[in-house]
Amino acid sequence: MSEIDLEYARKSFQEYLSAYDAKDEKIKLKRVHTFCVVKAAEYITTRENISEEDRELALLIALLHDIGRFEQLKKYNSYDDDIMDHAKFGVQVLFEEGKIRDFIETDAYDEIIREAIYWHSAYQLPEIKDERILLHCRLIRDADKLDNFRVKATESLEAHFDVSKEVVETEEVSDNIMAAIREERSILKNERTTHLDMWISYLAFIFDLNFASSFGYIQEHDYINNNIDRMNYTNPKTKERMEEVRNICLDYVKKRA
Repeated sequence: MSEIDLEYARKSFQEYLSAYDAKDEKIKLKRVHTFCVVKAAEYITTRENISEEDRELALLIALLHDIGRFEQLKKYNSYDDDIMDHAKFGVQVLFEEGKIRDFIETDAYDEIIREAIYWHSAYQLPEIKDERILLHCRLIRDADKLDNFRVKATESLEAHFDVSKEVVETEEVSDNIMAAIREERSILKNERTTHLDMWISYLAFIFDLNFASSFGYIQEHDYINNNIDRMNYTNPKTKERMEEVRNICLDYVKKRA
């Protein structure tokens, strides 16, 4: 029987958030993101062959995965992990400062929670031999990416890029970014040059998804088309390249759903 009380954890999480400015837009965005990641984790775990105990554990990890973001925003007003790695800081808050016991009384799941949160935003996972730890690392990485598609489909482009939509629409896609898409691989932050490179790097999250239901979620919300169609590409070469990106991504998702 599971020792996880999700209702207790949710109440404790709301209490934790009370220390942060609820009117701050960045805090609000991360609060919404947290609960949407919980919903995405629930979507995946109810469609995969996952036990009830691991489903509840996955939802708890989703609730806590970005706990380091709130202090990062309070201190630096930035999401930049070059300033402060929010995943590592989240582990520090939970396990070095002992906050984990505010959300779950037993320590039976500590190693799984620690590893899943520590690696949730890494470019790729290291070799993880423990199958249960690996499962939860993959679950939270997928759930987090799925909600990032929602964020990119709904938030203002100006807020995302810090320049106008019209400026981004004139840009080109870098050759190395197109090469990565053709290779069907994720894109590193330091590979990006233009704002459009950044935009495509978010579409490339699909190449690191782990579960068939995650691809089904992308199809269900039509995120590839929705995110590509948010802009009117005025550069003919860019327009052609974005259609190639669309076709590669749609085919990849279809094959794995």
